[in-house]
Amino acid sequence: MATPITLAHAPIDPAAKLECVSYAPFRGTQNPLEPGLVIPPEQMAQDFAQLAKVTDCIRTYSVGNGLERVPELAGKAGLKVMLGIWIGTNRLDNRIQMETAIALAEQYPDVISAVIVGNEVLLRGEMTAADLVANIAYVKSKVGKVPVTYADVWEFWLKNRDVYAAVDFVTIHILPYWEDFPIRARYAAGHVNAIRQRMAIAFPNKEILIGETGWPSAGRMREGALPSRANQARVVSEILQMARQQKFRVNLIEAYDQPWKRMWEGTVGGHWGLFYADGDRALKYPPGEPISNFPNAKIYAAAGMGLSVLVFGVALLTLRRRPWSPRLSSWITVAISATAAGALLGVAIDKMLVESLGVGGWTVNILLFAAAVLSPLVVANTVMYGRGLPTFLELMGPRDDRTGSRMQRILGLLLLVTVVLATQTALGFVFDPRYRDFQFATLTMAIVPFLLLTALNRPTSGKRPIAESVFAGTLAISAVYIGFNEGPANWQSLWTCGLYLLLALTLSRARVVRIPG
Repeated sequence: MATPITLAHAPIDPAAKLECVSYAPFRGTQNPLEPGLVIPPEQMAQDFAQLAKVTDCIRTYSVGNGLERVPELAGKAGLKVMLGIWIGTNRLDNRIQMETAIALAEQYPDVISAVIVGNEVLLRGEMTAADLVANIAYVKSKVGKVPVTYADVWEFWLKNRDVYAAVDFVTIHILPYWEDFPIRARYAAGHVNAIRQRMAIAFPNKEILIGETGWPSAGRMREGALPSRANQARVVSEILQMARQQKFRVNLIEAYDQPWKRMWEGTVGGHWGLFYADGDRALKYPPGEPISNFPNAKIYAAAGMGLSVLVFGVALLTLRRRPWSPRLSSWITVAISATAAGALLGVAIDKMLVESLGVGGWTVNILLFAAAVLSPLVVANTVMYGRGLPTFLELMGPRDDRTGSRMQRILGLLLLVTVVLATQTALGFVFDPRYRDFQFATLTMAIVPFLLLTALNRPTSGKRPIAESVFAGTLAISAVYIGFNEGPANWQSLWTCGLYLLLALTLSRARVVRIPG
């Protein structure tokens, strides 16, 4: 996962500029739905100076939020513009967008290479095909010789063939990751070409422009489609190479990562860019440099080794306080816990930094990460004392049932945090899974020590506590459903479902032992 790769053809090569790339100017907390937001022209000019080094053209989606300045600023940077008009259910807003675009096409005919009337409005169900054709015809009658088109996912062109006659060329979106049956990265370029050829047969005598294609660099798997930096670079490289060989035009999505999209499309929605969103807005894949999914792999490896050593250190320090030698199985428990924690620490850190969003997201991920780091440490102490995993009754029950051991209370709290957050994520995957990330790294670090401790030291008799039973049943049923729903090709899902089942097994083995008083 962390081994850098070198591609035969660099995804971004200044010596062979891109045909075109989608451009949205929003940075940080900027959001196109924020009332009154106007992007400073200096911000866009800075972007265009950077983009002009790697592309000849940009595609926009709206002329609002200050984007009416795009043709002027892009022209100064030497870029052509495929000017987008955002249309939807609001007729007044549609009219303002169209009139603004018409005026810009008249003012900058040497910069604007095409006008795109609407983006996926048919997919969203916000307009009928007849109304869309009328809007296209109106704009076309006003912009002279500037070509006019409409952009949508390829299936919606096949479902609305009347639109074909209204446009000068057909603009299709092919996103292998988002297909109803997701395509693996290794097959993405071939899929794009196959769809393009199919569309060329369905709509002859007009150019087929691939208006959006690409691959996300972060986010959750969909079946066998894995977002990653290496996969993004590979897909982009192969599509561009194919386009050069077969001489068809491609517009990549997109220039910069767009953090605001994460509010609606999860982690994956904000990571389609060729450049990072913030900071120095650096290119993800500088030419000539190997591509790694974990650029900080060496730092993560060192941190992981440190955590593993610390787990063993806790076990050794605990031995100084007890008069007997632990069993071999106790050391095996410590070794497996230390190995799992050390191997996955870097993945857990990277996922937390990339996938956390908002106060709620950061809070949940920090709590789960804390449980993941502390669990192997506390279990190392507990197993050397020969103690078992406390029940929730010992943590939060009546005073007479609560444990008097501070370490047992800490261990019980870590278990509670892990169980509650694991159940929350499991139910999320059951009821609203599309944009949720799989927390397999942190869950593994937390759950494995609990499982091993329960297998080693647990009461052989006593009543099964209700709380643990309810959580175990919920996790087990959810795991079975999620596994079937996500499919056998999604290893992130299978890994996470396996952890839910292991946690359910751990909870099912809990017993309440009452000492007669």
